[in-house]
Parts: sequence; C-alpha cells; structure tokens
Amino acid sequence: MRAWTSVAVPALPVVGPAVQVFDTAAGDVVATTPTDAARMYVCGITPYDATHLGHAATYVAFDLLNRAWRSAGHAVHYVQNVTDVDDPLLERAEATGEDWVALAERETDLFRTDMEALRVLAPDAYVGAVEAIPLIIPMIEQLQAAGAVYDVEGDLYFSVSADPRFGSESRWTREQMMAVFAERGGDPDRRGKKDPLDCLLWQLQRPGEPGWESPFGRGRPGWHVECSAIARHHLGAPLDVQGGGSDLVFPHHEMSASQSQVAQPQVPFAHHYVHSGMVALDGEKMSKSKGNLELVSRLREQGADPMAVRLALMRHHYRSDWEWTPQQLADATTTLATLRAAVARPAAPADQVVTEVLAALADDLDAPRALGALEAWAATPGDDRGAGDVVRVLADAALGLAL
Repeated sequence: MRAWTSVAVPALPVVGPAVQVFDTAAGDVVATTPTDAARMYVCGITPYDATHLGHAATYVAFDLLNRAWRSAGHAVHYVQNVTDVDDPLLERAEATGEDWVALAERETDLFRTDMEALRVLAPDAYVGAVEAIPLIIPMIEQLQAAGAVYDVEGDLYFSVSADPRFGSESRWTREQMMAVFAERGGDPDRRGKKDPLDCLLWQLQRPGEPGWESPFGRGRPGWHVECSAIARHHLGAPLDVQGGGSDLVFPHHEMSASQSQVAQPQVPFAHHYVHSGMVALDGEKMSKSKGNLELVSRLREQGADPMAVRLALMRHHYRSDWEWTPQQLADATTTLATLRAAVARPAAPADQVVTEVLAALADDLDAPRALGALEAWAATPGDDRGAGDVVRVLADAALGLAL
C-alpha cells in the first residue's frame, strides 16, 4: 500500500538533545536510546470514516517524535498499518450498501490527503491488513508451535496465559481489563474460551464476509496479530517505540506485545509504549461510532489553513485529554499570522529560541512550551535580518509548521 508524500525536512544549525518520552509501561518519563535508526510503529486507522481531529492529534504527536529524533541526529524507520478489513469497516459497508473494498480505499486516500496537508511525515512502510496476511499466517503458526493457540468452533484464539509478562505494558488489573474488553473489540462472553481475555487470531469466514485461504481454513486475521506481524517483519523486535492513542493501551497494545513476546521469547516487543490523549467534542470523546466528529477534511473545505489546524493541535500536550472548540482554530489562525509576520521582518536573534524549542520537544514532546518560545521570540523586537530564516527552518524541521 502506498503512503503519502512527505515534505523535505530542512537541516537545523544545531543537533538537538536526546529525546525523552512518557513510557506507559514504566509509568514515567524515560530517555529513548536508539542504537542505530530509531524504530517506531504507530497503529493506523480502520478506514470506514474520514480523519477526525482525534486521529490528527495522534499522528501529529508521533510526527513530533519523528522530528525530535531527527533533530537529535537519528535516522528514523517508521511503520504504520491500515486495518483495511475488520468488523467496523464491514458493518459500515453493509449499512451503507457500499462495497467494503471501495469504502476502505476511499477513506484511506482521504486520510493520506489529510496527512499531507498537515505535513505529517509519511511512514517508510504503510501496510494494509489484507496485504499483510502472508506475514500474519506464519506468526500464528509460530504461536501454535509455542502452544499458545486453541480452537473455538474453527476460530483460533491466543491464550494470554502463555505470556508471563501479560499486563506489563498497560499495568492494568484484570478488573480494569474486563471492564473495557468487550467495548474495545473483545468477546469475553464467548463460550468455549479458556480465559475471557483471550483474543482472536484467525476467524473463519462468515456468510457474506470476505476471506482468505490459510492453513487454518478460509477466513481473516484478528486485529492484534495484524500489528504484531507487520511491526516484527518491517522493524524487528524490540521496537524503540510502539505508539498510538491511549484507547489502544488495552487490549490492542497489550495483546500485540504478548503475541510478539510468545512468538519470540526473551525479546520484548518494544522498549517503550507511548500514548496520546483523547480529543473530545460536545463533552464526549470523538468517536466514529458516536458520530461526534470534527473532520480535518471538513475544516479544510471550510477554508482553514492546515497549518492553523496543526498549530491548534500542538497547543495541547500530546498526553493530555482535551476538548475541541472552534475558538481554538480561530486563536491558532491568529498566532500563525503573527509568526509568519515575525519571520518576514528583522527580528531578535534566533540562537535562544532554537535552543528552547529543541529542548522542549526533547522533553516528552512538549509542543505547547515550544510554541510559547516561538511566540515570545516573535514578540521581542530586534534587527537581526537573518533570524527570521533560522526560525522558519526551526518551525519547519522541529514542529512541522510552514511559516
């Protein structure tokens, strides 16, 4: 599957600090320590609806990590998936009468367009679940060989008890897991399962649904094994960062990690697990199922500058939960105009703002602090005719903002 087209990242005049992030599994801010290229896997969309601001906030957050690593002198190897066959997609296609393949292709293409507009750097590999089936099948066979798979009426399940580290990524209690498992794609009440938390690896084809040939019968893969297989194949384990929204902490990231760790014992799936906060609208988390969405494409159609949208997202620390309001876009539009005017005229020297912005982003991707440093520089008078060019490059390379 093709990704979108990345903008070129300009070279900064200095090397940024080593990058720290909040690791969910550690429960603290920790230093990332890539040994060669930094390896990052971020879970992608299920393409049955357009890119809402919750999606955009997540992918902008990990774009900041991508850029912070690059500023610190690392190459970055970045992989993202597309869950282009799954129950929500098939249900939407059935409800609308649209072919599920056409629906997935259209929404994936819109997502690409939104990411380009927001200047999110593209992954090196952008991999759909369907094209990953040849990777998923041998991983399930590895799990079978490890004794971690069992059959329920022809469907294959992963036994979470096979991984002694199960629960270490989320640090959740069993009670917390059970409270959300069903609403997040699990089937705790299915008869025949050994443990209510065991998750689906391969589902036999149902009438009217797509299926693919496999040694396990014609069917399709489960959600969690998709990401495990794609990440292991394209990046290897351990990853430097496994990323996504905080609603993926459990079960998705916990299950993906456990499956990888059973298939490849003694090797952790990732060094760090990093999660972005949730974005709300009208008092509730933006959700495709609830329909309370503000779409990036809709804002663009209404004339919003994508850079103002990106700036509005970065006003919030990536780990925070927050609520979108139209006023935030209006404020970001004003700030963007102020910054663009500042880089176009003689201004204060740029050395200090370069240091402050790079330090803020290396400190758990503190974009609000970085933006504050840019705004303080813009408000400081000066006569340095070259400072604006330096700050323009800084905003582009470190924050993805085109000034």
